[in-house]
Order: sequence, then C-alpha cells, then structure tokens
Amino acid sequence: MRNLHFFDKIIYVFNAIAATVLLLSFILPFLPPKTFSLLSVLSLGVPFLTLVNVLFFLYWLLKLKRQLILSLVVVTIGYVSFGSLYKFSASKNIKHPENFKVMNYNVRLFNLYDWIPEKSVETKIIDFIKTESPDVLAIQEYHPNSNIDLSSFKYKFEKLAGKKIKNGQAIFSKFPIVNSGSIEFPNTSNNAIFADIVKKKDTIRVYNIHFESLRIDPRIENLNKEESERLFKRIEKTFEMQQLQTELFLIHKKQSTYKMIICGDFNNSAFSYVYRTIKGDLNDAFQEAGNGFGRTYDFKFFPVRIDFMFVDQAFEVNGFKTYNVFNSDHFPIMATLALKEE
Repeated sequence: MRNLHFFDKIIYVFNAIAATVLLLSFILPFLPPKTFSLLSVLSLGVPFLTLVNVLFFLYWLLKLKRQLILSLVVVTIGYVSFGSLYKFSASKNIKHPENFKVMNYNVRLFNLYDWIPEKSVETKIIDFIKTESPDVLAIQEYHPNSNIDLSSFKYKFEKLAGKKIKNGQAIFSKFPIVNSGSIEFPNTSNNAIFADIVKKKDTIRVYNIHFESLRIDPRIENLNKEESERLFKRIEKTFEMQQLQTELFLIHKKQSTYKMIICGDFNNSAFSYVYRTIKGDLNDAFQEAGNGFGRTYDFKFFPVRIDFMFVDQAFEVNGFKTYNVFNSDHFPIMATLALKEE
C-alpha cells in the first residue's frame, strides 16, 4: 500500500473488508445456524458481495495495480466452491419421449390482500399455469377459492391451516397420487408436504417445502424504518427455526426409498446451510440446465434465488426455466425431467 495515493488506500481498506466478509460467507453454509445464527444472514448477501468484489477487481485492473489479487482470489474461491453466480451457458432444451415437466410456484395467496394493484391476478396465475402445462405442480402459500380452477390436474394433495383464511402448500399432478402426507414444523404455519406419484411403473416422491420466512420487506424505504435490533433478532430466530425444520425434513426424507424430486421456497440462498444440507448429493435443476442468475424472488437491488428444485441421480434434467411473471413476489420455475433408463 506504500505506493498508493491516499484515496486508493481508503478504497483498498473497503476492498479488504468486502473481501473478508465474502470469504466468511463461504464458510457459513458448513456451520449450523444455531451456532452463528446472526452471521448466517451473510449467505443472503453473497450475490451483492460478489458483485462488489468484482467491481473492486475491475477498479484495480484499470489502474494496473497488484491490489486486484485480493478480490480475484476471493471470487475465485467462491467460484471453485459454489460455482458461478451467473450461468453463461444456454439453457438445455433436450427433447425426449419420456419428458415430463415439474413447476414450483409461490403464489402469495393468489394476491388475496391486493399486494399487486391489479385486477384478477389469481386468474392470470391460473392462465399462466395452464399455458405452460406442467405435469406436476408444487405451490407454496396456496389459498383455494372459487376463481382457482386447476381441474386440468386430475390429482392433488393440499395441506391447509388457518381458521378464517385457509392457506398452505399443495401438490397437483396429472399422474396418480398413491400416497401423501405432511411434515409438521412446530410453532409456525410453514410445513413440508409430499405426494407419491406413479408414472408408468415408477413411483416418484415429490416434496413441497416452505421454510420459515425472514419477513423482510424488499422495499428499502421500509427496511430503513424498522429498528435494526428487532430486525436482527428476528433474522436470528428465523435461521434457527430453518435449521430445525431442515432436520425434521431430513429425518422424513431418509425413510423414503423412492426416486425423489424436492421443490420449495427455502427462504434462503444457494449459499446457505439449509441449501447445502437439503441438496446433499442431489442435483440442482437450475445448475444442471438453467442460465442467467436464476432469480426467483422480486428483490430489486440484486438477484435472489431462494426457490429450488432438486432431483436425484435417477433423473435427467433436460430443461429448466425461470419465468419473468410478475403475479407474485416470487417467480415460477419449471424443470423438464426424464427418468434414466435402467
């Protein structure tokens, strides 16, 4: 730093802080949130922290300064450990006679409380689903009402709660459902459900998970109004609850011998303990066949991917798409799958 001007020395101090925080965030997915629950929030900021470090790298590159090495090394560590934040390869679109489509969608109660100031949002969501025509549909924050017509799916399983406003998770299928159930999470309305569907001679278990929400308003002006101490305490509690919910889910999952598809709104990022633990040796359908940032949540400051679809090794992922459909605070995702020949 001796050869740097005063302004560049200040820039490098901020660069070192950003690089250190990003490096720390790479460690957190391997630590249970109950151990460092408050620090776990850094996992949500990995896309932003990565972008900041890339900008620092470009700054030093343009000035031909060796200080570029710091951010370059940290970003490289992240790439080797977790893969690229942005997928540059084109989406797969492999045609196969045994292809079937699985969609995941948090519909936010079909806009029950008019978060989106438009008419007939629930009808737009249903029309979109009918147009894309998935064979299996996993919905979080599902709220049945007279305007919701999903009769194109012959089979369904839903688990609802609430006295006045019934809501919960649902799985719809064009294939027969032969078994279904729910994994109850304590002290919350969130849960995970499953349905065993039969496709020809194969039984496939489909999970639909909705983990505890951070309940952070994505509009920055509202974030500034909340007392930071209360916000941090709530985040800390939420990450602890997510760990417990993950543990309960894994106990249930371990008991199944079927081929498996896991869908859901994890309310956490791909750089989190929850993601790493649930994924295990499964394949992330976005990583296998998607492209771009894979943004699934409407946060205007940087892309956030918190809705996932994992499949086990029995499946080929022949396509994946994230839709820019603004009928909820989440964007739907859909994977095109085919069972591998045995």
